[in-house]
Amino acid sequence: MDLFEMDETRTMTREEAATRLHALADSLAKHNSVEFLRDGGKVTVSVPDEVKLKVEVELGEDNEVEIELTW
Repeated sequence: MDLFEMDETRTMTREEAATRLHALADSLAKHNSVEFLRDGGKVTVSVPDEVKLKVEVELGEDNEVEIELTW
């Protein structure tokens, strides 16, 4: 299988980020998948019933909250 990788950074308001996270969570809960747009196409990632959830918080000069799902 070919490696697919997508790394995207956008500046947006906190409310816009929350809306994006809600949309991802809703898609995961309702459709067992998440979709991403890339180069005019759509990539659908199927997610199994059981995943590992990692939450990482870094506070310092730059603050970060990282949420990772793996399976």
